[in-house]
Amino acid sequence: MEDITVSELKNRLDKGEKFYFLDVREEWEYEEDNLGAENIPLGELPHRISELEKHKDDEIVVHCRSGARSGNAKKFLESKGFSQVRNVLGGILAYRSL
Repeated sequence: MEDITVSELKNRLDKGEKFYFLDVREEWEYEEDNLGAENIPLGELPHRISELEKHKDDEIVVHCRSGARSGNAKKFLESKGFSQVRNVLGGILAYRSL
């Protein structure tokens, strides 16, 4: 799936659209500033993949600080059979600069 821009994400969040929203930053980063996503740090993702199994066929939007870790999370999830994963380009830094 194509990645998502921060503008598109903001519009979808404002409208209350349904998708599984995943934040792969570290817990301390999430505690400082979050957009309401589920927090599973990238390093824990392989060990917690079972938590996402019920979302295997859902759209999953992944974000981090700048888009790098979420890009890696997208590749990992796709390798595990998740087919509708989208990375937030620019991450929370770009989102907060809207």
